[in-house]
Amino acid sequence: MPQISNHFFVLTGGPGSGKTTLISALAAAGHAVSVEAGRGIIRDQVAISGTALPWRDPALFAELMLSWEMRSHAIASAATGPVWFDRGVPDVIGYLRLVGLPVPAHVEKAAEEFRYNPMVFVLPHWPEIFTQESERKQDEAEARRTHASMVETYTGCGYDCIEVPRASVDERLQFVLEHSR
Repeated sequence: MPQISNHFFVLTGGPGSGKTTLISALAAAGHAVSVEAGRGIIRDQVAISGTALPWRDPALFAELMLSWEMRSHAIASAATGPVWFDRGVPDVIGYLRLVGLPVPAHVEKAAEEFRYNPMVFVLPHWPEIFTQESERKQDEAEARRTHASMVETYTGCGYDCIEVPRASVDERLQFVLEHSR
């Protein structure tokens, strides 16, 4: 039976579009947030010389992301107010498609079972703020493809994608808060 949580809001898009900055602004404003799985997994795997990295074993990396996102969803279930997610379960599907791997049935089932508010906030590729870092090795072309994959995936999973305007962090914060009421 799907676990639909209308007070769970997802921010998604390509790397370097300002999702984590916006999540940090939401947290600073007192909102409950859930951090991005991919960044945490990469940090943890590098620290232990693990293999679940997108450049070593993308299928295993996806499995860990799925597990992380399902656990984040379960933990957030105790919250009474809105919770903001830096990506969600459907992002795993988008990632697998992006890297050309098949989407296993259990991943599709997880996206059906672990639901969020029907409105998903998509941060578009923004070349002026895009940077590469140790945990983000994608170039701008891959960032654009990731954005497209996430829009296609979330739409295919029955969500309404709302594009967050390219604006200051405060303006983006106000935009998502106003559109999530």
